[in-house]
Amino acid sequence: MTSFFPTIRETMDLVGEPQLSPAEPLWKRVPTRDDDGRPVSDFMMLIPKFRSWPQERAERAVLEIQTVFEQFSQVVVFADLNLKLNLLWVSVKSIPGIQLQVVHAVRQRVPEAVLIGNQAELILGERFRRRWW
Repeated sequence: MTSFFPTIRETMDLVGEPQLSPAEPLWKRVPTRDDDGRPVSDFMMLIPKFRSWPQERAERAVLEIQTVFEQFSQVVVFADLNLKLNLLWVSVKSIPGIQLQVVHAVRQRVPEAVLIGNQAELILGERFRRRWW
């Protein structure tokens, strides 16, 4: 039986058919435009200590995240889970408010996931957090 956390491979593509792949820089893999040629927007979520979670729990969380991306399949362009950094990178079509909807849906299913550096949160502070979580 192979380990869920392989030693050579560090990232998982979570859109489409899930695949483990070598850690190639995101700037080489992340699309900058959607199928219509419009720019995409990105956000990151940290899942603290994800790498050290028991295998069953981690696999369940990955399935939950994939379920969210299936619900938002029309807007999620790219998603990558970096197992080494416990970091989820998501690229979505540039639609006002869609990032917050996807983040909220991920947090509903994986409450440990934390949004990193969202501009709205920086501007609106605690009021924003209470409203969305």
